[in-house]
Amino acid sequence: MEGLSETALIHVAEYFSALSEPSRLKILNHLRDGEKNVGELATACGCSQANVSRHLSMLAKHGMVVREGRGTAVYYCIADPAIYALCDLVCGNVARQLENQAAVLGALSAKR
Repeated sequence: MEGLSETALIHVAEYFSALSEPSRLKILNHLRDGEKNVGELATACGCSQANVSRHLSMLAKHGMVVREGRGTAVYYCIADPAIYALCDLVCGNVARQLENQAAVLGALSAKR
């Protein structure tokens, strides 16, 4: 982030903000397997189609997904697979933190 302008930092923060919603992360995870339409994503995520459409709009606004119309259907896919490297890095870090917390709690419980 060093050397980024204030405007660039705002864009970076907005990008991360788009990833701050669990439903959006679910959608991205389901798109890992390939393109899907709104109905398929709604079923996979357990959300309404309207809700999925709203989240896809946000993800598209930030360049994370692209849409392709085919007849009456619209399919979404990942715009840049690097998003998964970022998500996997963060998820791995969170998992390690949770494991460390569990180990500390386990040690404290064992002392009682």
